[in-house]
Amino acid sequence: LDFPGQLAAVIFCQGCAWRCGYCHNTHLLDFRVKPALSWEKVDAFLQRRQGLLDAVVFSGGEPTLQKGLLEAVQYVRSLGFKVALHTGGVNSKGFAKVLPYLDWVGFDIKAPFDRYAQITGVSNSGKHPLASAKLLLESGVAYEFRTTVHPQLLNESDLLEIATFLADLGGQHYVLQDCR
Repeated sequence: LDFPGQLAAVIFCQGCAWRCGYCHNTHLLDFRVKPALSWEKVDAFLQRRQGLLDAVVFSGGEPTLQKGLLEAVQYVRSLGFKVALHTGGVNSKGFAKVLPYLDWVGFDIKAPFDRYAQITGVSNSGKHPLASAKLLLESGVAYEFRTTVHPQLLNESDLLEIATFLADLGGQHYVLQDCR
């Protein structure tokens, strides 16, 4: 879901630090690729949708790696939209800055945190998502944790480990997504 219960526009941000083999947005991974739309065009679109849309979702790629994310989120809120974020928690510092301005977060949990590299292709990549997940749970912002289940990468015990870990942190909203 992009943002449960909300009619939302989705802004796809360019760039991601990870290389998950099942990523469905591979065209958004490279930071060097010029964005398909300028911010001016996005702004014009959103201004025309005031009163028609409930919310704007920042997705990706990985939005927390965007230098202008905080300013963009604040601006979108000033237009009267609710704001959601889809993230893998890659950048816990960037996530912490934007979190107070969010209404909902869709948070991808790739694997048990000590085995993130098996999915992301990046060593020690579970550290920031763990910190980001804790920040999210402490914030009171509505959320959904979700794991994409690739049967060759995650098994039932991995999923149970993730679910148990999140529950121990106080997480109550966790869903599984089939890999496509």
